[in-house]
Amino acid sequence: MINKRRSTAVLIGLAAAIILTGPAPAAADEERPAEPPRVELVLDVSGSMRARDIDGRSRISVAQQAFNEVVDALPEETELGIRVLGATYRGKDKKQGCLDTQQIVPVGRVDRTQAKAAVATLRPTGFTPVGLALRSAAQDLGTGATTRRIVLITDGEDTCAPPDPCEVARELAAQGTKLVVDTLGLAPDEKVRRQLLCIAGATGGTYTAAESAEELAGRIKQLVDRANQTYTATPTVVGGAAGCGNAPLLAPGVYSDRETFSEHRWYRVPVRPGQELRASVSLALDRPVNPDHAVLLRATTADGRELVRGVDAGSGRTDVVSAGLRWSATEDGATPTPEATAGTAPTTTVCLVVSNAFAPRAGTRATPGMPVELTVDVVAASPAPAAPDLGRGWVLLALLTLAGLLAGLVTGLLTRWWTTTWRENR
Repeated sequence: MINKRRSTAVLIGLAAAIILTGPAPAAADEERPAEPPRVELVLDVSGSMRARDIDGRSRISVAQQAFNEVVDALPEETELGIRVLGATYRGKDKKQGCLDTQQIVPVGRVDRTQAKAAVATLRPTGFTPVGLALRSAAQDLGTGATTRRIVLITDGEDTCAPPDPCEVARELAAQGTKLVVDTLGLAPDEKVRRQLLCIAGATGGTYTAAESAEELAGRIKQLVDRANQTYTATPTVVGGAAGCGNAPLLAPGVYSDRETFSEHRWYRVPVRPGQELRASVSLALDRPVNPDHAVLLRATTADGRELVRGVDAGSGRTDVVSAGLRWSATEDGATPTPEATAGTAPTTTVCLVVSNAFAPRAGTRATPGMPVELTVDVVAASPAPAAPDLGRGWVLLALLTLAGLLAGLVTGLLTRWWTTTWRENR
């Protein structure tokens, strides 16, 4: 009977707590043990790669040079694999040619000499089974806690569908395999561009047209380096709202969302006195946009009063634009009160607003929205170093008046001295 009464009391207490404090914030996935970044480069070695239209060189030679530079610059902790398509079958039997994909370097710590030797022997040969190569590359990378990355380099659209590469990308995304496919196009062809955009968009990846050897090598290095920045757990999917009132309540963690052109998406974060909110957002430009763009992250009160805003850190030459902000519930760096330290002071609900001023180029699709990654953290407040304080109101006016009088006096003395000296030396 006593145990039953105690259980009833506990349940009543929990119910009261929920009613008083509201729903618990959405929690991001718990952090898992770190895994090494895993990337697979998928290279098209079909017959069209013989074309000599990149800096007067063949497409395959440019790709080989880029691969060598990437392998030399590869971070030690990154596990890299290389898969090719259309590299071995020289016949005309399409059915057989469309099975032509091999992994020439297994995913793992790379033997640089072996990897560069394997790439150096490639010669443009056959068909272009992009869909099959993507499906095989996903199997090469396996599954785990971290996001895997495929970098597809091709100069042509799939000549072997089915499977259609766009459908394969959607299939991989639907499986929740934590896989991102970035695409690089080596030919200025509209059909190729649309297909590569579709592949990248389905998995939250990016598309880039590479028009020089330097551009290709630099872009692959950037994508490989980005794999080192993935989180130990996949960001939690969350849907921002059109206003603060019904926005999702977030706990510290990493979240992913999508945002269309010129959209505002709202989220809420509870912050107690004595705590500091730190937030950052990154928006991936996975489709062509005009170069005059920006992303804005703001923190506001529930009634719309702006607390602080973060400045974007990007330009028209980057495919990811980011912004960040910090805001402390303890005003003017004051020492937290005992109530705040004990966690009994009122909690402030801060509204985070992610906005963008992107403008699509002609023919660019609007849906789905561009990938957004939002990082939220709430820590003990750490007041910034105090800047010189000139005061406020009448104190500030008095200081400015005194400074003006002193400046006038010094100017008069200097003028008088100069005039006197000039007349004497005349």
